Amino acid sequence: MPYKVTPWYRRKRGTQVKTDYACQHTRSVVKHRTERKSSCKSVSQVQAQATEAMAEPAYTIPEFRQRTTEGTEEYQRVATNVSKGLSVIQEEIHRMRMVTKAQVDSLAIQREVKERMTKRTDWLDEIPKMPDFVLALRPHTVWEKTPIKLFCTVQGNPRPVVKWYKGGVPVDPLSAPGKYKIENKYGVHSLIISRCVVSDTAEYSAVATNPHGTATSMATVTVKRPAGGGELCHLGLVPHLTEIHPSKLEISLLDRFSISFGQEGGAISLMCTMVVVPDLPNVPPIAQWYRDDKLLKPSQLVEMFVGGGVARLTLPHLAKDDEGLYTLRIFTKDGTAEHSAYLFVSDAAPSAPGAPGAPMSVKAYDVNADYVLVAWKPPNTVNEAAITGYFVDRCEAGGDTWVQCNDAPVKVCKYPVHGLSVGHSYHFRVRAVNSAGISRPSRKSDKVTALDAAENERLQGKEEVIKIEGKYDIVIKDDDLEGYVTIPGEPTDLHASEVFKSYVVLSWKPPSPRGRAPLWYVIEKCIAGTGAWQRINTAVKLHSPRYPVFDLQDGHKYQFRVYSVNMYGSSEASAPSGPVQKVDEDGAEVPIGVPSAPGQVVATRNTKSSVFVQWEAPKVPKNLIGYYIDGRVVGAKEWFPCNHKPFRHNRFVVHGLTPGESYVFRVQAVNIFGLSDESQESSPIAVEPALGKGVEYATPSAPFGITMLSSDGSSITLAWKSPKHCGGSKVSAYYIDRRDADGLVWKEVNLEAVTERVCTVDNLTEGNFYEFKVQAANMAGVGVPSVPSAPMKCEAWNMEEPGPAYDLSFSEVRSHSLVILWKAPFYTGASAVTGYFVDMAKKGSSEFTTLNEEAVSHRYLQVSGLEEGETYVFRVRAVNTKGVGKASQVSEPVCARALPGTKEIEAGVDEETGDIFLSLEACEICEESKFVWSKNYKPIGDCPRVSVTSKGRTSRLTFTNPDKDDLGKYSVVVTDTDGVSASHTLTEDALNTMLELSHAIRHPVVPLKHGLNYEILEKGHVRFWLQAVKLSPSVSYRFIVNDKEVTSGEGQKISHDVATGVIQMTVDLFTRANEGTYTVQIHDGKAKTQSSLVLVGDVFKAALKEAEFQRKEHIRKQGPHFSEYLYFTIADDCTVMLACKVANVQKDTAFRWYKEEDEIVPETPPNVMSGACALPIPLFSRKDQGVYKAVLSDNRGKDTSTFDISGQAFDDIINAIAQIAGASASELVLQCTPEGIRLQCYMSYYTEEMKTVWKHKESKIASSEKMRIGGTAEMAWMQICDPTDKEKGNYSIEISDGVKTHTRTFDLSGQAYTDAYEEYLRLKAAAFAEKNRGRVVGGLPDVVTIMEEKSLSLTCTVWGEPTPEVTWFKNEQEVASNEHTKVTFDGGKFASLVINKVTPDDSGKYSINVRNKYGGEFVEITVSVYRHGEQIPEPKLGQAKTPTATPAATPAATPVPKSPAPPSKTPTPTPSKSQTPAPSMKSPTPASTPSSTPVPKSPTPSQRSPTPASSRGAKSPTPTRSIKSPTPPRK
Repeated sequence: MPYKVTPWYRRKRGTQVKTDYACQHTRSVVKHRTERKSSCKSVSQVQAQATEAMAEPAYTIPEFRQRTTEGTEEYQRVATNVSKGLSVIQEEIHRMRMVTKAQVDSLAIQREVKERMTKRTDWLDEIPKMPDFVLALRPHTVWEKTPIKLFCTVQGNPRPVVKWYKGGVPVDPLSAPGKYKIENKYGVHSLIISRCVVSDTAEYSAVATNPHGTATSMATVTVKRPAGGGELCHLGLVPHLTEIHPSKLEISLLDRFSISFGQEGGAISLMCTMVVVPDLPNVPPIAQWYRDDKLLKPSQLVEMFVGGGVARLTLPHLAKDDEGLYTLRIFTKDGTAEHSAYLFVSDAAPSAPGAPGAPMSVKAYDVNADYVLVAWKPPNTVNEAAITGYFVDRCEAGGDTWVQCNDAPVKVCKYPVHGLSVGHSYHFRVRAVNSAGISRPSRKSDKVTALDAAENERLQGKEEVIKIEGKYDIVIKDDDLEGYVTIPGEPTDLHASEVFKSYVVLSWKPPSPRGRAPLWYVIEKCIAGTGAWQRINTAVKLHSPRYPVFDLQDGHKYQFRVYSVNMYGSSEASAPSGPVQKVDEDGAEVPIGVPSAPGQVVATRNTKSSVFVQWEAPKVPKNLIGYYIDGRVVGAKEWFPCNHKPFRHNRFVVHGLTPGESYVFRVQAVNIFGLSDESQESSPIAVEPALGKGVEYATPSAPFGITMLSSDGSSITLAWKSPKHCGGSKVSAYYIDRRDADGLVWKEVNLEAVTERVCTVDNLTEGNFYEFKVQAANMAGVGVPSVPSAPMKCEAWNMEEPGPAYDLSFSEVRSHSLVILWKAPFYTGASAVTGYFVDMAKKGSSEFTTLNEEAVSHRYLQVSGLEEGETYVFRVRAVNTKGVGKASQVSEPVCARALPGTKEIEAGVDEETGDIFLSLEACEICEESKFVWSKNYKPIGDCPRVSVTSKGRTSRLTFTNPDKDDLGKYSVVVTDTDGVSASHTLTEDALNTMLELSHAIRHPVVPLKHGLNYEILEKGHVRFWLQAVKLSPSVSYRFIVNDKEVTSGEGQKISHDVATGVIQMTVDLFTRANEGTYTVQIHDGKAKTQSSLVLVGDVFKAALKEAEFQRKEHIRKQGPHFSEYLYFTIADDCTVMLACKVANVQKDTAFRWYKEEDEIVPETPPNVMSGACALPIPLFSRKDQGVYKAVLSDNRGKDTSTFDISGQAFDDIINAIAQIAGASASELVLQCTPEGIRLQCYMSYYTEEMKTVWKHKESKIASSEKMRIGGTAEMAWMQICDPTDKEKGNYSIEISDGVKTHTRTFDLSGQAYTDAYEEYLRLKAAAFAEKNRGRVVGGLPDVVTIMEEKSLSLTCTVWGEPTPEVTWFKNEQEVASNEHTKVTFDGGKFASLVINKVTPDDSGKYSINVRNKYGGEFVEITVSVYRHGEQIPEPKLGQAKTPTATPAATPAATPVPKSPAPPSKTPTPTPSKSQTPAPSMKSPTPASTPSSTPVPKSPTPSQRSPTPASSRGAKSPTPTRSIKSPTPPRK
C-alpha cells in the first residue's frame, strides 16, 4: 500500500506566522493517501523543496571541504581581504547550514518511512481525535434517470456519526422511499440516489460528529437531461404528473371528492370510491396524490389509504399551507384515472379580536453553523388592521420549548436567526403582529441542522504525489498543512448579502489557511469614511461566515471588517467592505418595497356555485409571491377572503358562493414586503352552489423470524424477515428495540433507520440474555413491532465451523423447479467458507433431505423434481475445512407453482439494429419495481459488455460485442413483485446463430420466401416469379434473361405486389427461344438481393412440353370436355362405379359408354347437365376386365376419356371391394350338408378374385375333394367332405384388401364338432332317401280343358328305387281301370290314365300318387270338359290359361307337359342382406319326413347321382310319413 509522507515545514504568511527552525525540532508524519485540497502554500513549491531535500539519500561532506588545492589558495586569498569578501563568506555559511539541514531532514524522513513500512503503530487509535475525512466527497455530473453513489471515509476516536444533507436539509430516506439509500460498510459511508432527476442537482454534504468536534465534506451533484428532453413547465391549474405506470387493473372512479372547505386546526378527508376489476385484497390499486403539482408523501400531516374500493387522503392537522389544488391519480390498465378539486383552508379564530391570521410556508435557507435565514409568506388581511411585523420563534428538534428570536417585529418576510448551536437541529415558526394583537403561530418548518458550510473548503483540496527513490509516494495536501498553522489568515470577500430596513446580513469567505483549531469571527463597523471602528459581536462567538446587523441608523452609510480568531490568536483584519446603507432589494429607499396594485379584474360565471376571476398582473411585480383574492356581496360592507394562501396565477375560480347572490371581487399582489394596494373592484356578477371526499396508506405489518447471525461477546448481529403486508407502499426502514430477557423496559437500538434486514447491536454485556423486536416503516409511518425474539445469549462464538447462512430467497419458481439463493454467514469460523449444503422438506414435516451430495461453492442452487402445487421449506448449512456449521433458519414456505402469465427470458436479435439481446416481459409490476439482471446469479451492475434498458413491463439486456466470454446463465428478478423472475442459458450454438442473424441485419439483404421459380398457366402461359418476405413501395427490380434486361411489352408482362411481396414476369408464348438463364435483381432501400433460375436441357424440355399441353388443354376446354377423367369408386353394395365429371356441356351434348369399342347402353341414361356421369358394374369379376371409354360430343367438339380395367387397376378395384366386403363380413356360420360340414361367411359381396385364404390350425387350406372351397355373390364357404376327427380344430378365413386383413374364426372341436357330425350323418341318410323315393319325373300338366267326346290321355314318367307303386285318384277317389278309364304302368317307368270319349262327368280333380319305401310324390291335375259349341271356359284362379287339350290325331288327346328346367345350382338358404345369421352349431333340423323339406345339395353335382334333376320348379307336396295318401274306398 502506498504511503504519504508530510515533511516538517511551516507556511510563512505576513507577520502572523513566524518561522524559526532553531526552536523547532524535526518531525515527519506518515499518513494514508487522501484527497484533500491544499490551501496553505503552492504545491509546486512544496514539491520542489521536498524533492530537493530528499534527492540525496545520505549525509555528504559540505562542498567547501572538498576544494582542490587551487580552490584553497583562492579561499585564503579572499580571506585576507576581509573587508572586500565578507558578504561572500556570509552567503557561503548560510548555504552550508541549509544544505546540512536538508540532508538531516532527508535522513529522518527515510528512516521514518522505513519504520512505518515494516510496522504500523496503533497508538493513534488510542488517542482521542476529532473527525477527519480520509477520503472526501467528490463532485459528480450524471445523466437523468441514472443512479449515483456518493461515498467518503472518515476517521476519528470515538468513531464519528455521519449524517447526510442536501442543500443543508437532512436527507431522510423515509421521505422518498426507494429514492435514497444510506450505507455504512467497513468505515465507508455512502449515499445512493436512485434514478436521478434534474431536481436532484444540489450540494450534498456529509457531516461527521463525535465528542471532540465536527468535520464536513461537501460535493456538488449535477444532473443533466439529454438533448430533446427539456423540462416541462406547467403553470396551469392541473399538475404535470409523472410517467404513466402500467397496471393490470381496470378501475372506474365513482363518487369523487368535490371542492372542500376546512379550517386551521381541523381535519379533513378527500375520498374517491371506485370499482376495481379484479378486486384483489393483496393487490390494491396504485394511487398518487398531488397538491399544486407537487407529489405528496405520507407523513404526520398527510395520511393516505387505498383499498376496499376507496382511495382516501386525510389531513389530520389542517393549516393554510394545505390549501391548494388536490389531484388523485389512479393507475389503470388503460392508463390513468384522474380527478382534481380545490381545498380551501380558512383562518382559525384569532387569538385576540382583530388579530391577523397566521403566516404560512415557513422555510429555512442558507443554513450555517450558527446562522440560518428564515422566510415565509404573509397572511391575507381583509378587514383586519395592517400587519406591522413578525416574530420568529425557534425550537430544538425533539423539544417543545419555543424561544423568540427577534426582540422587535421584523417587517419583511425574511429574518436571519443567529446564535444557533453547531450540530443541533431546529424548527422555526412565525407569528404576525398588528395593532390588535399577535396572530396564532404558523405551522412549524421542516427540521434543519446548524452546520459549518465552509468546513468543506478546508477538508477538500488538491493532492500532489512525490516519489522517493521510485518506491514510496509522498502525498501532500493543503489540509495536511492546517495542523501546523496556528494563527489563521484573514477572511476575504466581505459584502452585504441581505439589505433591508430592519437589518443587514454580512457575508464573507473563511480564511485560508485557517488551521485545525476551532475558529470564530469578530466583526467591527464604522461610519463610512471616519475610520472609527467599533466591535459588534462582543457577547457571542460567531462561527459562521454570516452575521445579521440590526442597530444601524437610518441615513448613514457603514463599512465593516472581520477578524478570524482561534485559540492561538487573531488574524489581521479583512479588507473593509464597501459602504452599506439600509435600503430595499432594488436599491430604493425603504419602505417602498411592495408590488404595485394588479390591473383590471374581470369576473365571469363559471358554474352554479363558482365564479371565474381574472386580472392583469402588476406593472411593478417586485419578486411577486402570488395574489390574494377578496370578495364581497353586493350591498354589504365587509369583504371576505376567497383564498388564504397566495395563488401564483392571474386567474382563479372562487367556490362556495351563495346561490343567487351577486358579488364583486378585488385582488392584491404579495411579496416579502407585504401586500400591495387593492385593485379596482370587478363588475357585479350573480352566482349559485357545489360539494367533497378522499385515500390513505397503512403502515406495514410486523417483521418476523428474528435470528442471530453472530456474537462477539459485546454485540449480536441479527437478521429478520420482511413483513408479510407492506401496507400499500414499500418498506423503507427498520427500527430495532432490545431489552434484558429478565427485564420489562425496551430500549431503542437505532435512532437512524436501518434499511437492510441485518443489524449489529453493540454495547451488550457478555453472558446476558437479550430479547429483540423489530418495527418496519413505510411512507405511511412505522408499523407494529414484531413478536419478541427468543432470548439470545451474548457470548463470543468460538466454534471452528461457520455460522448460519441467512436471507434465503427464491427465484424462478415453477411447477417442478425453483432456484434458492442465500447470503454468506457473518461468522465464518476457523477458516473461510468452502461450500454449502441445501436441505429440503415438505411444509409441516421435520424430515429434511439434503439436495446436493457435494457442497456447492456458489450461493445458489437449482432445485428440480418438485411436485406441482406442493409447498416446501429449505435451510442452508455452510461448510469450511473444520466441518459443517449451523443450519440457517428455515425459509418461508414456497409453493411449486408458477405465477399466472409467467413468461421466460427470450433471446433474440433486434430487427432494426442487429443487437443481440435477452428480454423479459414481466407478468406483473409496480411503480417501484426494478429489473435486476445477473450472470450466474451475480448482479451485473455497470458492465461495459452489456447495457440494460427497461420500458413498462419489459426489460432488455443488450450485448455490446458478444463473444464466448458472454456465455453463461443469465437471470433477472423484478423487485417489488410476488417473485417475478426468469433465467436463460446462453449457449455457444445459440450465440453463433444469433451472430449470423445479427450480421444479416447489419448487412441487410431482401429476404425471400421463395426464390425465382416458374409455373405453367392455362393457355400455355409461363409465369416466372419470386416472393420476398417484405417489400416497400419504393422497391426497384429488373429481369435479366440470358444477360439481357427485359421489360414489359408485347408477349411478356412484368409486375409486382407490395402486399404479398411477389415479383413476376408472364411470357405469353413459350417456345424454344425462351431457353436460358433467368435472373431477378431487387433493390429495396439499403437491402438488395438477386435470384436466378437456369431453364435449359431436360428441365426446359419438360417446361416446354407442359406449356404446349396447357395450350392444347385450353383449346380442348372450349367445347364439351371432361373436367375429371374416368375413375372408379365402390358403392356400399360393392358395385363398381366408373365415374367422370364433365364441363361446358349443353342439353344436346351426347354422352356414350364403350367397352372394347362396343357401346354400352346403361339402364339409366347419363345426365350430362348434372356435371357427373357414372357407369355401374354390379357383381364385378374378372369377366368385367377391358378398356372402357366415355365419349362426350356436340357440335362444338368432342372429348374422350378411357379407363383400362386390367392389371394393377383391376387389382385396385378388387382390393377396394375386399375392403368393404371384409368390413361387412359376418362371423363364420356352421352349416351341415349331406356331403359334409360347411363353414360359411356372409358379406356384402364375394367373388373368387378376392384374396381370400382359409386356414385350419394356422395352416392354409387348398381346395380339394376333401376340402372344397367356393362361394356365391353373398358368401364364401369351405366344405369338409366326409369329415373325420382329423378335421377337428380352429378354422379361419382371411380377407385381404391390400392394406388390412379381415379375419373371422370358428372353433370346430369338442361338442360343436360332435353335434355337427351327427347332423351330417342324419342329412346324409335323408339325402339318400330323397334321392331314391318315388316321384313323378315329368309329363303331367296342371290344368286340362277338353271338348266332350274327345279322348284324354294323362301320361307321365315316374322314377324310384325300388320301383314305386302308382295310384290314380279322381276327386280323392281311386280310379279303377275299365273301358272308359284305362290305367297303365309300363316297365315301371311310364304311368298313364286314358279316358275315352270324355263327358262332363269326367270333369274333376285328378291326381297320381307315386310311392316306394323311401317315400313318394302326389301330383294333381284339373280336368274340365265342355260341350261342342260352348265357349271354352276360362281357367279358374290359380290355373294356367294354357295348355288347352287339343284332340290328338290319335283318339286320345294328350296335353303337352311343361319342359322341366333343372336348377343350375343346388338351392342354398340365403340370409337377408340386412340380417346376418348368428353362428349355429347345428344345421336346421328337417321335417319328420324327408319329402317335406327340400334338402340343398352341393353345388358340385355328384357323379354317383343317376337321377336327373326335377323338371318342375315347384314340386307337389309330399305327404308326411304320418299321413297316407288318400285312397278311395274299395267297392
